[in-house]
Amino acid sequence: MQNSQRQLGRPRKDPNELSTKDTILQIATVLFLEKGYPLISMDDVAQRADVTKATVYYHYRTKDDLFTDAVVKLMERITGGIEKIFANDMPLKEKLHTLAYAHLRATANMDVNLFMKEARHSLSEEHEKQLKDSEDQMYRALEKGIQKAMDAGEIPQSNAYLSSLLFMSMLIIGKNNEKSFDTLNDIVSQTIDFFWDGLANQKSK
Repeated sequence: MQNSQRQLGRPRKDPNELSTKDTILQIATVLFLEKGYPLISMDDVAQRADVTKATVYYHYRTKDDLFTDAVVKLMERITGGIEKIFANDMPLKEKLHTLAYAHLRATANMDVNLFMKEARHSLSEEHEKQLKDSEDQMYRALEKGIQKAMDAGEIPQSNAYLSSLLFMSMLIIGKNNEKSFDTLNDIVSQTIDFFWDGLANQKSK
């Protein structure tokens, strides 16, 4: 279970049997997550991936292109993880607990907001659009799972997309205030309980 939870967002660090481009992308993603956008250069990626800088530039014209592709693929993995969790037959509250625990474990050593903020001042409108679209797909996957529970009568009907935004926002708030909790399980359990009280008590429109 722990391995699958780590794969919710983060790529594997072992680049064996990957194409050169995929290896570069995987190495770059790990470096960006570990050190942030400003501190990583194309040289750093080339050295860690054991390729020439020219090879990196062959696949990615700029660092912004590489960063954007890394984040988009990261979001795609998170979205796939959400879809896999919601394909399970567990009750919605258990699915949300599984998702919350996996997401917080996968982002345990990174500040997601800072990670994105550091890069966005230099990204083009096209890069921004790609990031926003991939982020929206993640929220839509969660929305779909919540809406399915609403349609099944598990919880009252309400705005499922807004619920997905609130859920992820609450996880970020909990993570950013982790010193107020004893363990990761406490963050997850209290966040889920608080969210569930509002979600389950919504009045159908």
